[in-house]
Amino acid sequence: MPRNNALIVDDEPDIRELLEITLQRMGIECYSAPDLRTAKNFLKNGKFNLCLTDMRLPDGDGLEFVSYIQSKYPELPVAVITAHGNIETAIQALKSGAFDFVTKPVDLASLRVLVQDALKLTDTKNTSNRKLIGRSGIIANLRETIVKLARNQAPVYISGESGVGKEMVARMIHEQGPRSSHPFIPVNCGAIPHDLLESELFGHKKGTFTGADADKKGLFHAADGGTLFLDEIAELPNNMQVKLLRAIQEKKVRPIGAQDEFPVNVRILSATHKDLSELVKKDQFRQDLFYRINVIELRVPPLRERMEDIPLLVESITQRIARESSIPAPKITESVLDKLKSYTYPGNVRELENILERAMALCEAGEITIKDLNMPETDINDTGEAPKESGVKLEDYLVDIERKVILEALEKCRWNKTAAARLLGISFRALRYRLEKLGLN
Repeated sequence: MPRNNALIVDDEPDIRELLEITLQRMGIECYSAPDLRTAKNFLKNGKFNLCLTDMRLPDGDGLEFVSYIQSKYPELPVAVITAHGNIETAIQALKSGAFDFVTKPVDLASLRVLVQDALKLTDTKNTSNRKLIGRSGIIANLRETIVKLARNQAPVYISGESGVGKEMVARMIHEQGPRSSHPFIPVNCGAIPHDLLESELFGHKKGTFTGADADKKGLFHAADGGTLFLDEIAELPNNMQVKLLRAIQEKKVRPIGAQDEFPVNVRILSATHKDLSELVKKDQFRQDLFYRINVIELRVPPLRERMEDIPLLVESITQRIARESSIPAPKITESVLDKLKSYTYPGNVRELENILERAMALCEAGEITIKDLNMPETDINDTGEAPKESGVKLEDYLVDIERKVILEALEKCRWNKTAAARLLGISFRALRYRLEKLGLN
């Protein structure tokens, strides 16, 4: 089996020796350079599986070296070594393309985990069972960005309206990266009661509070080695924002009632349909946490920005529903497609799925008609554009309306979910999905 090679770049002999000893014990061949000139010569004449570089070097800057590797050797994962507490520099390195970072004094256990994750990149195949449907340029760019983000450990903030598929994008980043063999743990921060959040995330010790009958590991522990996806992160109360920030920065958590902190190796992905930057301006979300989770922002576009993808989406969705229901896929006429392309979908892909699922339940003779769609009137204006955004937060309004309608149906049916789904004109699966997203299950 070929031996892995690592390039170590640091002007301190003691640091180089410590890194060499640690990596050699992991079966890795090490090449050390005291400056950038020597490091670039090594890169030119050899093949490496990992690079560890200090941020301050005698003949250059570590950030510039990260950018150099990104342009010349994009397949080489590079991790930076930075002074303790200099998180801003580390974040800048992640934005420049670094795989991860380690702080001085170097924690050897954390270093070994970082090295193992980096070496997995060579073996990781960029495949996922999930696919972004569409041929539009905006979706092609999103696919490319997902592949790039899967290769590093930077926290990613996934922004976008409700229903665009933010969790699916998060899962694709996880599945195409070196953590794919470890857990992906999604957490809806708005669905957990505030007084239980700390226990859910960090765990607790037996007897800490009423009902704590046994030790419990939190979701950070459950995601150890993998990815923790914090959905609807804007719903976190201020006291939990402080504790989450510390857990992310220190890469350690303290269960409620425990004396000691425990290290966790977790990649953080987060999302919300709200505008976090606006919440920061209104002092409703901590600025320091925002900067920590928003190292890289990935915007998932609304459906109205890629209407040319409607035909492919319709084909994919109807075939999936037909397969799950063990029925033939229905015929879709051009007039039906034209109708579907004339609407701006405030609920995005999720709304399109619901429209088609309802239409397939109503259609006869294996063909969906415009009447079966039961859609709102066309909301594209005379210029062919969607109405301009107003000051009203449409997404928040629609979520509130959806929650109200579902709760009313559940109350009428005495919380019989099968009957409520029938009353709402959607499948039980669709209702269950909505309940999970709204935190009502």
